[in-house]
Amino acid sequence: MQAPPAREALAKAQHCAVHLELRDSYMLDDPEFIAWQRGKRLDPADRSSWWGGWHEAVQDAVRRGVTVRRARIVSEPLSAYARYEYDLTFTNLAAGESVRWLPRRRTTDLAVPGTDFWVFDGTLALFHHFTGEGQLAENGREYTEDPTWVRPAAEAFEKVWERAVPHEDFRPA
Repeated sequence: MQAPPAREALAKAQHCAVHLELRDSYMLDDPEFIAWQRGKRLDPADRSSWWGGWHEAVQDAVRRGVTVRRARIVSEPLSAYARYEYDLTFTNLAAGESVRWLPRRRTTDLAVPGTDFWVFDGTLALFHHFTGEGQLAENGREYTEDPTWVRPAAEAFEKVWERAVPHEDFRPA
């Protein structure tokens, strides 16, 4: 049985939620990604066409005073999927997230977990385990409150965040 998605932990967060993404691609069979590859682009002015449950969850958290930050470590030049994420990041920003990008080449001296993760309020971590094809693995969500896991993840995120480029200033190679 799959553990609950990040949205549920975000709904309980009180102060902060941080997310580190490490992969260059996820779910390459996603119909929205395939449509993007064929030229479909979202219209920022047509919010009803792209606003969804995740956006609502983030907006609700931000309204409660929760700071939501996302950092992406990416290879350059960007993969097609990372370019897709770049094009869609305006939706994260509209919901209230802060997003930064860090080229993988600038991470050589950083120690980061080998999996994507969330840390909520510095006390709960959610690690995501993916298949080689970028699909969430069976039982791919792993929650822990163990400080020996949570603390290093939170510290790694902060080191990445300090070095990463705000979305507004990031220009994909």
